[in-house]
Amino acid sequence: MSELSNRKSATEPLSSVGRLDAPSPPSSRRVKIWATAGGIILVFQIYVWIRWITGPYFTRVDPGPTDPPTFMKVALMMWQIGSPALFPVAIWWFIIRPWRRERRITLDGMIMVSTGLFFFQDPLLNYINTWCTYNAWAFNMGSWAPHVPGWMSPEKPGAQVAEPLGINVSGYAYGVLLCTILGCWIMRKAQQRFPNLGTKGLIGVAFAWGFVFDFVMEGLILMPLGMYTFPGAIQALSINAGTYYQWPIYEGLMWGGVQAALCCLRFFTDDRGRTVVEKGLDNVRGGFAKQQFVRFLAIFAAISASFFTFYIVPAQFMSTHADPWPEDVQKRSYFTSGLCGDGTDRPCPHPDLPIPTRHSGYVDVHGNFVLPEGVEMPAVIPHERSE
Repeated sequence: MSELSNRKSATEPLSSVGRLDAPSPPSSRRVKIWATAGGIILVFQIYVWIRWITGPYFTRVDPGPTDPPTFMKVALMMWQIGSPALFPVAIWWFIIRPWRRERRITLDGMIMVSTGLFFFQDPLLNYINTWCTYNAWAFNMGSWAPHVPGWMSPEKPGAQVAEPLGINVSGYAYGVLLCTILGCWIMRKAQQRFPNLGTKGLIGVAFAWGFVFDFVMEGLILMPLGMYTFPGAIQALSINAGTYYQWPIYEGLMWGGVQAALCCLRFFTDDRGRTVVEKGLDNVRGGFAKQQFVRFLAIFAAISASFFTFYIVPAQFMSTHADPWPEDVQKRSYFTSGLCGDGTDRPCPHPDLPIPTRHSGYVDVHGNFVLPEGVEMPAVIPHERSE
């Protein structure tokens, strides 16, 4: 990879032979800090996944009475079969093959594992309010989202946003990696064409690439094919507004930020092929295997932080300003997933109604306020008044 030499780190001073007064090189703790964060994130994800698999939310979300059109079924089946089928090929190409050649996992291999793991964050964009749903006709076993501490959206077993496992597990892993590799290629070509572009200019190129890619892949392909929908998108800021495949422009901005971060992490490496979060790796004691594990955890933390910072966090703000769900979404039960609308007593999210949480009451389809079972309306405490 020619981009490995795009930014060389300053080499640490070496002691002269026999000179006891030569200062020892400073030890960077950067990689240890990032690796510690990566370890915490990984343990947390495993804990949530175990709770999901062993709990009531590990159940299929029924697509309901609406039968998806044939083109959607064909697309979903092809994606569910093709994506997992190519996963072993990606594992061989990016992990096993380099390991046999170099006896180590390369940066691309670590990125693929990391992007596969940050699939965990995918349902978190609905943390406060539901504004994105998947097509429940695809194979699913619900979602682990309600086991995330503080989860607010009102979901229950069998009636929640359904994660399409056959598509997303492998798609996030090698799909995001391939997009990142292509983005780095574009950055390299831009650097060759415009030598004075500079670091900021290259970051801008990566961001523009992420935005355009997201619009083409999501707005023009995946969403029209019925993979998922953004029913809560702000329609004034959306393309194809009012349809089940409306694409919010800020979706491209958010994913552009994520993709730019991933491209820059891979592109701006030192002369040893190490990323910015690996500084100090040589100071990690315990042998080669421990060094590689620490390296992976640091890279995983950086990639997870990129997704969380540039996508999950802004998604919470946008979800609290969501527009009414389009009729084109509400009439399709495979998109409403038993969350709201026909067949339930809950209206779909609407800006004229308060945003309910999983523990609060809600306004039903008849305009009545429904308290959770066993809960009474809080009493009004009279003010103290002087006699």
